[in-house]
Amino acid sequence: MAWNQPGNGNNNDRDPWKQQGGREQGPPDLDEAVRNLLGKLGLGGKKGGNNQNRSGGGLSGKGFGVIAIIALLVWFLAGIYTVKEAERGVVLRFGQYHNLVESGLHWRPVFIDSVQTVDVSNVRQFQSEGFMLTQDENVVHVELDVQYRIINPRDYLYAVENADRSLAQATDSALRYVVGHTTMDEVLTVGRESVRADTLELLDNIIAPYLLGIQIVDVNLLPARPPEAVKDAFDDAISAQEDEQRFIREAEAYARQIEPLARGQVRRVLQEAQAYREQTVLKAQGEVARFKELLPQYKAAPVVTRERLYLETLEAIYANTSKVMVDVEGSNNMMYLPLDKILEQQQRSRSEAQSQERAPQQGINSTNPSSQNNTPASTNSNTTRSSDRFNSGRG
Repeated sequence: MAWNQPGNGNNNDRDPWKQQGGREQGPPDLDEAVRNLLGKLGLGGKKGGNNQNRSGGGLSGKGFGVIAIIALLVWFLAGIYTVKEAERGVVLRFGQYHNLVESGLHWRPVFIDSVQTVDVSNVRQFQSEGFMLTQDENVVHVELDVQYRIINPRDYLYAVENADRSLAQATDSALRYVVGHTTMDEVLTVGRESVRADTLELLDNIIAPYLLGIQIVDVNLLPARPPEAVKDAFDDAISAQEDEQRFIREAEAYARQIEPLARGQVRRVLQEAQAYREQTVLKAQGEVARFKELLPQYKAAPVVTRERLYLETLEAIYANTSKVMVDVEGSNNMMYLPLDKILEQQQRSRSEAQSQERAPQQGINSTNPSSQNNTPASTNSNTTRSSDRFNSGRG
């Protein structure tokens, strides 16, 4: 049958949303559902019954117990909290410090204890910067990077009002004090490391009495710069200082190159002196040995030995002179000076003096052989003739 078929058909409503029989069935009543639930829990009941207390309303003893158990369970679950691995928890009981808890799962009584967590593992940092006055009354812009971490959460939270702000103020004070006792050239160039170390030491001394619960890990002095008005002049000064360091390094390299050569020359001179000393000692020892060998001969024939020594001495003397003695029979001895031999001897003496200045040992070794080799033949012959004349006169 169609829904829109005409006619009621014995007053029956043909509406598909209503059931047959004329009894309407709508959505359930919300109030009725709540009352049924409370009745099952023993917290209330329906109105108009003989078994209902106080006109069918109110709470029973069992209902109070259930409410108390639920509230206690909620209170217990609300007190469970977790402290992360990098954090520590500060527990306050009625607003007063109670204890310090480590990382992990913990429980606290709600409305009695409160917990505040603090990160104690990670390193924090901040920068302190500004224009500061140096010792030589110059203005320089300085930036300092400070790294720190929390080592005592209780002191960090409650020793001062704000530990981070107190640390920043102490850092600014320490940095200005150190820069104020340092020249601008040192802050900009070679004294940066000294400024950093002095600032770190002074900062530790400043924050120690305040018990901030903070440990300074390190401070880094960022490159300082002069004001823009004088920046070009300071750039020139820095370039001059770099040139100075470069010249110093070049001089040191030159010194490292020359020093080995000088040391080698010193060793050579020492070795030559040592050789000359040994030669002189050996020569003296040879002369002593020669005289010792001559002594028995002199004791055996003193006259002959004396004459031989005399003649050998004269021969050595005449061999080193350019004067020539001519012996003529029946006339006086006549002496003349050969100019060519004198000039040669002067040139030879100058050359020997120069060679002795360069190498004393070589000059000494070459003196006697050259003199003996350049002796004129007539001198030797005349010396022989003089010796013969001397011997014949003695005979």
